[in-house]
Amino acid sequence: MANETRGRRSKVDLLPANIRKRLDSGLRDGSIQQIDLLDEINALIKAAGLPEEQLLSRAGINRYATKMEAVGKSLREMREITQVWTAELGDKPTGEVTKLILEMARSQLFKALLNESETGEGADVGMIKDAMLAVQRLEAAAMASHKREKEIRDILLQEQAKALAAMPNKGGVTEETKQIIREALGIHG
Repeated sequence: MANETRGRRSKVDLLPANIRKRLDSGLRDGSIQQIDLLDEINALIKAAGLPEEQLLSRAGINRYATKMEAVGKSLREMREITQVWTAELGDKPTGEVTKLILEMARSQLFKALLNESETGEGADVGMIKDAMLAVQRLEAAAMASHKREKEIRDILLQEQAKALAAMPNKGGVTEETKQIIREALGIHG
């Protein structure tokens, strides 16, 4: 069955940003029924002075909600897979820059998934190649960041071990107390 609207933007795509944001948040929230959300969005369309042709239908809002749910499901699955791999690979890098880069990558993947669901066409092979290269680079950057953080933690633990060794045994501090502190901090040796 040929899609007559392929290549043409949907009514939702043509909505002003503030109305579309309200539609998206209403669908994500889930506390409002679609029919009530449809009435609210159509009232906003009328209040904005948009033509009657811009009003959404029940079928249109349902198609959009279904599309958003499919993209959301893909994102949830991607996050679950990421969590599994993170658990498998051990400590994950925690640098703020790394977190920002990964979130930007997720955002771009979301846009690609959304575009694919709108057009019905498969992803561009060049885009997949570029994405794989970007993931490889992100992984390398994450690993370098993780390695540096580990080096910093090791240096800190060595400094703490030296400070504990130099601490005199007085005022209730005994070798046993120092050993308890070493174990709590993860200082070995």
